[in-house]
Amino acid sequence: MAIHRRKSTIWLTAAAAAMAVVAGGAAVVAISSSDGAALADGADKSLFVDITKVKPNVKKPKPENDATTGTFTVNCGRNENGHFNPDNFIAQPGVRNGAQHLHDYVGNLSTNADSNNKSLAKAGTTCRNGDKSAYFWPVVRIIDEEEEEAAAEPAEQAPPKKDDKAQQDKDKADKAAARLECPDVASLLPEDVPEAAQAEIDKELENIEKVTEEAEKKVDATKAQDRDNVIVGPTREKRAAILNRMMLAFSRQGKQAPDLNPAAACAVKDQAQGEQGLDNGSENSDAAQAEGTEQKKQQNNAEENNENELEGNEGEIQRPAVVDLQFRGSPTGKVVAMPKFLRVLYGDAKAGQNGPKNAKASWTCTGFEDKVLMDKYPICPQGSKVKRVHDFPSCWDGKNIDSEKHREHIVYPDPNTGKCQQGFKAVPQLRISLTYNIPLDVQKAGRYLVDSFPEEEHNPLTDHDDFANVMSQKIMNRLVNCVNSGKKCRE
Repeated sequence: MAIHRRKSTIWLTAAAAAMAVVAGGAAVVAISSSDGAALADGADKSLFVDITKVKPNVKKPKPENDATTGTFTVNCGRNENGHFNPDNFIAQPGVRNGAQHLHDYVGNLSTNADSNNKSLAKAGTTCRNGDKSAYFWPVVRIIDEEEEEAAAEPAEQAPPKKDDKAQQDKDKADKAAARLECPDVASLLPEDVPEAAQAEIDKELENIEKVTEEAEKKVDATKAQDRDNVIVGPTREKRAAILNRMMLAFSRQGKQAPDLNPAAACAVKDQAQGEQGLDNGSENSDAAQAEGTEQKKQQNNAEENNENELEGNEGEIQRPAVVDLQFRGSPTGKVVAMPKFLRVLYGDAKAGQNGPKNAKASWTCTGFEDKVLMDKYPICPQGSKVKRVHDFPSCWDGKNIDSEKHREHIVYPDPNTGKCQQGFKAVPQLRISLTYNIPLDVQKAGRYLVDSFPEEEHNPLTDHDDFANVMSQKIMNRLVNCVNSGKKCRE
C-alpha cells in the first residue's frame, strides 16, 4: 500500500490546552504538552467532537401545500479515474494551483484552471446519463503520524503530467477561439409544463442542441466577415422553427405558451468579449479579472507540482465510499430550470480570513444527517461513518450565470420560510453528500482532515464545494419535471 511520510503539523499553545472548547453543546478538552510542542500531526484536537454529545441542530422550513418533493439523482461515480488538481476555474480562472489545495472531481473530465464554457461542453463525463456538469470539492486525507499504514484505500496517483498539460493547452485554445453563444432555453420554460407535452418538449430541446452544436463546429472554419450569413442567420432560423414547435406544444394542451422567440438569436463572440451570454450569462467583473491576472503572475512562476501532496496539505487521500449527487425541490412551490453554465458555490474556503458569513456547517455521521450538522470534525459511534453534506444555494436571479463574487446571482432561500427573496426564482437545490470509511481510531486520534488553504490550517469550517451546470437542455428539463411532479428519479 502506498503511503505518504511527510507531516503537516499544527502547533497548540499551552494556554489553549487549559481550555475546554464548546462546540454545538459538546465540551471538548484540547490537549498539548506543557512546553507547547505539537502532540501529533493534523488539525487541532479541539476540532474533533463526539457527535453523540452534540444537541440536534438541523431545522427545516415547514413545507407548504404546493411544495415540490421530487428528487433527481445523478450517478457520476467516486472519482475512480483519479481526477485531481489544485485549481478552481470558478473562483480563480486561469490560475494554476489557484486553490492551493487538492480537489476531487466527478462529472466533467476536462476540468482545470483554464476550463471555460466551450471546453466544458466539448469534454467527456463520468456521469452515466451524459451530464457534463463539473462537481468538485476538497479532498479528505489521513495523516500517518506514526509512519504506519493507515487502514484505508491506497493513496491515489496523480494523472500523468503530460496529459494534464495537453488538456490545459486545449482549454487555452478554446478560450482564445471565437465561439457561438445562444440563449438558454430550458430556463425559459414555465414551472408547469403539461405532462402530455413533456415528450415533445424533450425532443425539441434535443433538436435545438443539435442545431447549435452543428453551428458551433463551423465557427473556426468560417471567416469572421462571413459568420453572420453562414452561421448566425441560418442558426437563428432553425432555432426559431424549433421554438415555434415548442410553443405550439403548449397551445395544443390548452396552456398559455411561453414567449420563446427571444431565444432564437445567437451571436459569435471572440476572446475580447469574454464568456458573456446573451440573456443569461455574465463573466467575472473587471476587478475579478484583474485579481485573477495578478494571482496568475504569482502562481505560474512557481514550478508545477506533479504530486498530490501540496504545501500544507499532505497525507493519504481518502476517496469517498459514497458520492450522492441529488437535486431537490422547494418547500414553497415549483422550481424552474437552471441555465446552462450556471456557476454555484457552497461554503467558504477562506472562512478563517473572511469570517463565518458564507461558511456552512457540513460535517456529520451516517444516521445523524437529519439531526446534527457541525463545523467540527465528527467522531462517530461504532458502525456510523463520517459524512459531509453540502446544500447549495437555490434562488437564482433569473439572468446571470455568474457574478463578481460568484454569490450575488444565486443565493439561499429564507432559512425559516424557504422562500426566495423578491426578484429571485427557485431552481433545483443541489445536495452533494460524501461518505467516508475513516477508521474509528483515526477519528479519535484527530488524524483525518480536509485540504485547505495553508493559512486556514485545515479548519473544518472551510469545507466547501463547487458546481458548474453543463447539463444538456433535455437532461435539465427531465430534472425539473421529476422534481416538480414529485417523482424520485435516478440516472
